[in-house]
Amino acid sequence: MIQNYFKIAWRNLVRNRAFSAINIVGLALGLATCLLISLFVLDEVSFDRFHEKSDRIVRVVFRGTVQGGKMNEAHVMPPVAHTLRADYPEVQEATRLRQGGMPQFLVGDKLFNEESMAFADSNFFQVFSFPLVQGNPKTALSQPNTVVLTQSTAIKLFGRADALGKTIRVKGSNTPLTVTGVMDEIPANSHFHFDVFTSMASLPEAKSPSWMTSEFFTYLLLPKGYDYRQLEAKLPQVVEKYMGPQIETAFGMKYDQFRQKGNDLGLFLQPLTDIHLHSDSPYDLEPAGNIQYIYLFSAVALFVLLIASINFMNLSTAGASKRAKEVGIRKVMGSLRLELAFQFLIESLLLTAFALVVAVGLVYAALPLFNSLAGKSLTFRFADAPWLLPGLLLFGLLVGILAGSYPALFLASFKPVAVLKGRFSAGKNSISLRSGLVVFQFFIAILLMVGTTVVYRQLDYIQSKKLGYDKDKVLVLGNTWALGPKEEVFRELLLQDPRVVNVSHSGYLPAGPSYNNNFFVYPDNQSTQLMKTLRYDVDHSYIPTLGMEMVAGRNFSKAFGTDSTAVIINETAARTMGWNGKALGHSLTSSSKEGTKQTYRVVGVVKDFHFRSLHEKITPLVMVLGKTNGTMIAKVKTRDISGLLASVKKQWTDLKADQPFSYSFLDERFMKTYESEQRIGRILGIFAGLTIFVACLGLLGLATFTAEQRTKEIGVRKVLGASVGSIVGLLSKEFVKLVLIAIVLASPVAWYAMNKWLQAFEYKIAVAWWMFALAGALAIAVALLTISFQSIKAALVNPVTSLRGE
Repeated sequence: MIQNYFKIAWRNLVRNRAFSAINIVGLALGLATCLLISLFVLDEVSFDRFHEKSDRIVRVVFRGTVQGGKMNEAHVMPPVAHTLRADYPEVQEATRLRQGGMPQFLVGDKLFNEESMAFADSNFFQVFSFPLVQGNPKTALSQPNTVVLTQSTAIKLFGRADALGKTIRVKGSNTPLTVTGVMDEIPANSHFHFDVFTSMASLPEAKSPSWMTSEFFTYLLLPKGYDYRQLEAKLPQVVEKYMGPQIETAFGMKYDQFRQKGNDLGLFLQPLTDIHLHSDSPYDLEPAGNIQYIYLFSAVALFVLLIASINFMNLSTAGASKRAKEVGIRKVMGSLRLELAFQFLIESLLLTAFALVVAVGLVYAALPLFNSLAGKSLTFRFADAPWLLPGLLLFGLLVGILAGSYPALFLASFKPVAVLKGRFSAGKNSISLRSGLVVFQFFIAILLMVGTTVVYRQLDYIQSKKLGYDKDKVLVLGNTWALGPKEEVFRELLLQDPRVVNVSHSGYLPAGPSYNNNFFVYPDNQSTQLMKTLRYDVDHSYIPTLGMEMVAGRNFSKAFGTDSTAVIINETAARTMGWNGKALGHSLTSSSKEGTKQTYRVVGVVKDFHFRSLHEKITPLVMVLGKTNGTMIAKVKTRDISGLLASVKKQWTDLKADQPFSYSFLDERFMKTYESEQRIGRILGIFAGLTIFVACLGLLGLATFTAEQRTKEIGVRKVLGASVGSIVGLLSKEFVKLVLIAIVLASPVAWYAMNKWLQAFEYKIAVAWWMFALAGALAIAVALLTISFQSIKAALVNPVTSLRGE
């Protein structure tokens, strides 16, 4: 019996090739989209879950407010790990990471670059599940001057020889580091990646008792089933007990007074598996994901699959009139309704099986492009995931049943007497359902179109907004510290090139990765008015190189020897201090953790510029005179950028720098800040196009169904003199109404959703009426193009053919 069902189903699919092809393509697109997004979502939520104790590990983070200035740091103070481990028995282990940059390593006389290093505590491998292929994880980092390498780094440094027991050196240091372990590569879905782990015992700062400096990423291992919030509730006591006395020393006020001024400092806990998607610190180990985008993509995947399934239902029921007499005859011959429903469900499952095969092919074909758009390295291999094949088959079965159940029941419900007499009618409820499904399809399509428009407009606003500095044709040269005493020579060579306008020596950049330095100051000796600002160490050329504007006073000048104790502040700092337009001549006093104070005199006010992303409001900024080796910023004026770079690279090589020549452009660094938004815009645009395409297939199905239902009506109208245009208008009017309803329903939802998304930006566009009008006009235009094909075809049919059955 079942074999017979499949045979009949196959014959019907072959007989209606065009109908089957449209159904398979529509459903395959929905399935492929859903599979691609599922791969992305599964990868994002899998971060750090490969650790055996991932559900018991939390990270300690630092948050605070000082005079309205917010601090949100993923790293904390050196003594936090030891203190929490000693004071709270529920802390079973506490381990730390400290970034070590990308030093140059020496193996004998050979120099190696581009290995990233971190300092780690001796119990690091007992908390995190990074298997060691060589060495003992419990003792590998227990002694000073020991290192653990990843396998790829060990091969790079020592070839295929056994690395255990060999030594390496950091350039500039005479202390050898002994290799005590070789570990597997860190998985891609980890929130940090390093090539070399050096014993924390080698780092003097790790033993510092200071609660006023941070930079140590600290992780705790808690008991199984323990709620980390219980420990978090006790952390304010830690801050008061240990940080309070040091605040009094540094700022000259007791911790209670500090709190009464509206200031607040605190330690908080963050589950390890939440770090990638929920971390909101601007200075984390690596760029984090965003849980909002996971919700968005999951919703898109669900909606596209729903639209494809709706399209499937509409096309299936649209062809119902062709099979009405078949159902009637089979019922007269004794077929039961359940048997007929099962027969039609088999056809739906067969179509779904073909669609699933096509969808898998589309996923393989589209995955490289999707990886490029999403910035991922996703794979789709059955060998890597044994659950993938049965999961796909189950997924296809569920989609086939869900999408095919309604058409099967609908077709099996025909009354044999009515259909054999030619009085087939789908009923008002059925038509209303199909109309509602088309409205839902275009509702989703319009949401995605509005969303794409808003994202692109916001990105365009970001690119065109005046930032307070000139980001165009600004060359950023990294690793200049490698030149050593020749660094100033390199700067002079740059200035001698007529294509170079100016050169500044500073690692503080208003776009992209930058030095960062919290600076606590108070105005005019009023120590109770302590305020958090950011400090930029700049040279005399910084402001003119970046094209910043002075609104009061002057820039730093070599003609003034007292500028070593002078500062330039931004407009926001002047307003926050209460100085408004009269900041010149006032003083700012900073205090160190040891309690020593330094007073600076305000000599200038620079116009506010965006030194962080447009997600954040401009905050108080203080510039002090001080060269920071390692980075140069050059303003250039030439169209021959490649020629300039070749010349600069030759100068770099001639000076025999040990580091490779590296550069970037400030405008590229600026746009990289908004890389995730750019990806969202591109992916949304593609999904919007796919959604419209699949929605049009559903509309085509409903248009086909309606045209067949009204064949005789059209014939009568033509006999009575109706023109082709009037008939096309008659058939199109109903569908345009459905699209208009979708526009009305989707507009307020899109307005709310996009305003919610824009809240993440401190500086943003307004969601304008024309965005909805554009999406609506596009939806109507696409709908009319889809409908007109079927409407014109129906209107051109000879009325004699249409009325022959009467």
